[in-house]
Amino acid sequence: MKLRNFKYLILSSTILFTSCSKYLDQEPDMRAEINTVDKVKRLVTSAYPSNNYLAMTETYSDNVEDKGVGELYEPVPHLYNWKDVIDSDKDTPTAYWNACYAAIAAANHALKAIEKNNFGDEVLPYKGEALVARAYNHFMLVTFFSKVYDRSSNANNDSPGIPYVTDPETITLKNYERGTVKSVYDNIRKDLEEGLSLLAGSDGAWNVPKYHFTPAAAHAFAARFYLFTGEWQKVVDNANKIFPSGNFSGKLTPFNSTFKSQDVATVRTNFTKADQVYNLLITETNSGYERWWNSRYAMGVRVTQDIYNGKTAAGAQLYNLGLNYGAPHYTTYLWKEFFYISDATAGTGYAMLMVPIFVTDEALLNRAEAYLELGNINAALADLNLFASNRINNYNPSTHAVTVAKSKEFFNLSDDKEALIQTALQFKQIGFMSMGLRWFDIIRKGITVKHNVIGNDERETFIELKPEDPRRIFQIPQEAKLAGVEQNPR
Repeated sequence: MKLRNFKYLILSSTILFTSCSKYLDQEPDMRAEINTVDKVKRLVTSAYPSNNYLAMTETYSDNVEDKGVGELYEPVPHLYNWKDVIDSDKDTPTAYWNACYAAIAAANHALKAIEKNNFGDEVLPYKGEALVARAYNHFMLVTFFSKVYDRSSNANNDSPGIPYVTDPETITLKNYERGTVKSVYDNIRKDLEEGLSLLAGSDGAWNVPKYHFTPAAAHAFAARFYLFTGEWQKVVDNANKIFPSGNFSGKLTPFNSTFKSQDVATVRTNFTKADQVYNLLITETNSGYERWWNSRYAMGVRVTQDIYNGKTAAGAQLYNLGLNYGAPHYTTYLWKEFFYISDATAGTGYAMLMVPIFVTDEALLNRAEAYLELGNINAALADLNLFASNRINNYNPSTHAVTVAKSKEFFNLSDDKEALIQTALQFKQIGFMSMGLRWFDIIRKGITVKHNVIGNDERETFIELKPEDPRRIFQIPQEAKLAGVEQNPR
């Protein structure tokens, strides 16, 4: 369980693709010295992963289906069948692993520079940002590459975690322990809570705040983290700190209002814009995900009709963006790729997506679930109805309001709390379709995923990924295995 040969990570904040050029071949003393607050500030901009998890988590989840026809873009076929992906290209688990550790290295070098120099209070917001970013990257890694945290008993969290790296790389060969899920979560908590305290009341001079862990974004991350640990009051407390008085009214993604009145091109632009209140943290990622609308394994007729445009417990479907390229090819049509040209002469470059990794809508629904676990049904209903009023076309509270009775009837459940939790999960699955968030709820709640398989004879069969299936944990990358990291069981 050792990780050796974590080669030097490139840390220049001027490099666009940290994970594309993640190894530094120079000796440590050849690196630029980080000796001013401005250099720390610029370095921390690299503490965010430059690859995303959209293909990984969407294709693993129940948001996709086998359409029987379509392109076989790798790594999608492997992901759909829950097979290990060996490739390390963009949109693969290995690419995301590398991107997170590259981001962690940037955070660690910034923190080391702060420790080494006497920068004074001016640097504290960026120290807080670096700590929260380090916590976030490790949280995402342990979520994907280790067993899900068991909030019922810490004794059950002794399975292998992921290396929690807190020191900059200064030697070519260094050993890292995977630790346990518990030890990783303990370290995440330590970094997160210290970072939050430093960010509190922060006046960090970020050029584009939505590209950084501002206090609001950090509290959104904390709400998600404590949802995994089952610390419900902390979920509520952190969600309430995103906006004054915990008021999310007028701050959700405006699907049934502003978006409804805009043309599609404008909506796709605004969906990921940094000046929109509903986007709390956005990252720039190298990804071809937007191009895969005609993939064989993606949104098809069944997912589109039964889930995305299906009736909800509120009594109506949610208002969604979407595009039909001709059955069976459908897409949410939310993502807008831009192309970064690296060689103008050759016409080559990188497909890029701006990805909102924390949005107000998720924080609101996380708070609703926490309220339910705390027994505060009225507060949960208020949150669920605020979301519904923002997403149901021509919302009318007399017919579209979420109620205990309607949720119990819709899900055929007798328990009030469980029926409303299922409503929150339904809103999240539909509301965040193609955003990669469904997987978090699948592993948290132990939801079995079922995928259909269309054979060459056009017969349809089904495969399942149950809660105890080891394939729910993404495989440790091959390059890490070669460096001595024990792989996950299969």
